[in-house]
Amino acid sequence: MELASKYNPTDIESKWYQYWLDNGFFKSQPDGREPYTIVIPPPNVTGVLHMGHMLNNTIQDILVRRARMLGKNACWVPGTDHASIATEAKVVGKLAAEGIKKTDLTREEFLSHAWDWTHKHGGIILEQLKKLGASCDWDRTAFTMDEARSESVIKVFCDLHNKGNIYRGVRMVNWDPKALTALSDEEVIFKEQQGKLFYLKYKIEGEEGFAVVATTRPETIMGDTAMCINPNDPKNAYLRGKKVIVPLINRVIPVIEDDYVDIEFGTGCLKVTPAHDVNDYMLGEKYNLPSIDIFNDNGTLNENGAQYAGMDRFDVRKQIEKDLETAGLLEKTEPYTNKVGFSERTDAVIEPKLSMQWFIKMEELAKPALKAVMEDDIKLYPPKFKNTYRHWMENVKDWCISRQLWWGHRIPAYFLPQGGYVVASTIEEAYQKALLMVNYPLTMDDLRQDEDVLDTWFSSWLWPISVFDGINNPDNADIKYYYPTNDLVTAPEILFFWVARMIIAGYEYRKDLPFKNVYLTGIVRDKQGRKMSKSLGNSPDPLDLIAHFGADAVRLGMLLTSPAGNDLPYDDSLCEQGRNFNNKIWNAFRLVKGWEVAEIAQPESAKLAVKWFEAQLGKTLLEIEDLFEKYRLSEALMAVYKLFWDEFSAWYLEMAKPAYLQPIDRTTYEATLGFFDTLLKVLHPFMPFITEELWQALEERKDGESIMIQLQPTAGEVDETLISNVEYAKEIIAGVRAVRLQKNIPNKEHLNLQIIGGHSAEMNAIISKLGNLESIQTVTEKAAGSISFLVGTTEFAIPMGSLINVKEEIEKMEADILYYQGFLESVAKKLSNERFVANAKPEVVDAERKKQADAESKIASLKEGIAGLLK
Repeated sequence: MELASKYNPTDIESKWYQYWLDNGFFKSQPDGREPYTIVIPPPNVTGVLHMGHMLNNTIQDILVRRARMLGKNACWVPGTDHASIATEAKVVGKLAAEGIKKTDLTREEFLSHAWDWTHKHGGIILEQLKKLGASCDWDRTAFTMDEARSESVIKVFCDLHNKGNIYRGVRMVNWDPKALTALSDEEVIFKEQQGKLFYLKYKIEGEEGFAVVATTRPETIMGDTAMCINPNDPKNAYLRGKKVIVPLINRVIPVIEDDYVDIEFGTGCLKVTPAHDVNDYMLGEKYNLPSIDIFNDNGTLNENGAQYAGMDRFDVRKQIEKDLETAGLLEKTEPYTNKVGFSERTDAVIEPKLSMQWFIKMEELAKPALKAVMEDDIKLYPPKFKNTYRHWMENVKDWCISRQLWWGHRIPAYFLPQGGYVVASTIEEAYQKALLMVNYPLTMDDLRQDEDVLDTWFSSWLWPISVFDGINNPDNADIKYYYPTNDLVTAPEILFFWVARMIIAGYEYRKDLPFKNVYLTGIVRDKQGRKMSKSLGNSPDPLDLIAHFGADAVRLGMLLTSPAGNDLPYDDSLCEQGRNFNNKIWNAFRLVKGWEVAEIAQPESAKLAVKWFEAQLGKTLLEIEDLFEKYRLSEALMAVYKLFWDEFSAWYLEMAKPAYLQPIDRTTYEATLGFFDTLLKVLHPFMPFITEELWQALEERKDGESIMIQLQPTAGEVDETLISNVEYAKEIIAGVRAVRLQKNIPNKEHLNLQIIGGHSAEMNAIISKLGNLESIQTVTEKAAGSISFLVGTTEFAIPMGSLINVKEEIEKMEADILYYQGFLESVAKKLSNERFVANAKPEVVDAERKKQADAESKIASLKEGIAGLLK
């Protein structure tokens, strides 16, 4: 294979991805090998690839490709999520642009539009993942609303209802006035908002005085059904047993007493609005207060809103402030910062609302899932998230699973004409159940199915089971082989939405955990530390990055600064670093393949180099294996990056390469190709495209061969002594090179090296080659005019002879002595301070003493150097 002079990812990426697909390398079927399974966190069907997907799927692909190369039967299941709220909003928006209102359509007509939209846009993100190199088994692609997944969802709803775990009731829910649906607690994001605290005057019935209430929401006074004071509050004791009049609407309400009221907040008087505040709702239940709902579903006020009926809630807040002031019923306002709930999907301010909804009882279901994580049956990486998980699971609330939407899994509950309902998988089954319940004539058409759909998370919590059809066919070959899965890679913000619920479903429906390890990625942020998002316009298009830098470079860039659970501060320079590494690999390969091979003896320097790199390679392979076991993928990548860039390219190739225009011996050449083969295999999970291209060019390959199905190399014996000796030799070579640089001596000039002190000659062949030395001699006294350096306690000297200007050299060295003397004085001052020595940590004091010793040694060496030059 002829390689281009420059690496061009565009030429090779689509070629090799198609080759992998054509050969079925991503496909998996149960067999006798150990399975390795990952299920993709299904991206929204509305979605296009963003930076978070890039990071998440790069990590998954690395894990899957490595498992495949460890001889495991690797199966990465792709798919998409129907995303009820997001998709319905997109479809409603599309229809509105065409002049069609959702309210003008029947449910069936709207769903037809939604399916059309899904078929058109639904596969985009999965196609984009192919550009990244994702090695998913595409034949297994699932969709949370396809036939098998939908059947699973309905079956689980019926089962949980039959077990008494699902119930229907009026509860205070989080209402999204934009999406027009209830949300679970986990779908509400609290943000600090600057607002006002309004002090309202409630006239005391039959008296001249007023009771003052502080509230952030004056627009809800139309729903007030009581005022509450704390029985232990002396300043409000005068209100005990009295009634007050709601401002503007003149409704008389009782004053009740409860120690729930915070005496210190505002005036210590609380307006109670049971229909529109969670805590007020609880007070209403406790004291049997009426509940007056003043809002329409879209956040405007209804007929209970008196003169404000039809107005938006925030417009009413502005107007009511003016009206209260005019009526003399507003004592004052104060600036106030409080946390306000926003819809995670639409960013609308949440409205607490009493509503008839479906719920799952979570307390008992959550217990096995809590135990599994706390006892490390399921490990979280990083483990700091265990406490967050425990807190949530110990305080778990019932899950509101109904959504007032049309796009999604319709709740399989059927209402009877004279009250009551039945739950069943189909209307036919529901009809048979209903006949057993009623004593009046009933036709199937008399049954009315619940209009609501299920929360999207109710389908995705079954994902590790349902992708293998484990709900509908619990004993099928796939579920028995691939479940439980191995690793889940996801974001910490859906630890409860999704991860915890999958664990709950796993124990409920398979009596087993759904995965063994959860790798929690960080958030991709810009240079200013802001989360990357379309709305901020600070997120590059991942496909543009791939087009510009290549997929391997982007994968590398995403992972280089991305330890588990920590945010990734993204900058294009990371992808540039990735591209530079690609070029380094490419150029190193072309260098080696360009060598002329001859049947000649192997030089001693090359023999040592081969032995040393074998040892260094083994050591790094063990390190990489350890890092993968700890899910420290960024560090594993950095280990192989440094191995290639520093040890292989900067040192081994320099040790092994032939002299200019000279051939290389076959033994060293074949060893070098062997090292390249190993390095490409280690790099492949991180950089699949360039490694496939170069592996194919390494030697003649047959059609159907691929690096991705080769086994990962394993470490042999690691000769630590040899590694240590070469590190010592590298320090000597670095010293020689520093002298060349310092004195502007060209590399082609041969130098002589003198050694004063103990030294093993074992590495001399390497030192001589890389230092371009004419001789290495052990002497008792160095030559006059030498420049010396220390490695450990041994002094090395290079005689300068006519290579330098003595006068200039002495001036430089005298300036260095002055600098080190000043430095030494500052360190000595610190060490003579008894308070510093007594109070500082021992290691800090030791560090200062080391600085002192180093400075004294350098001064002595410089003085000696001057003396030598003056001889």
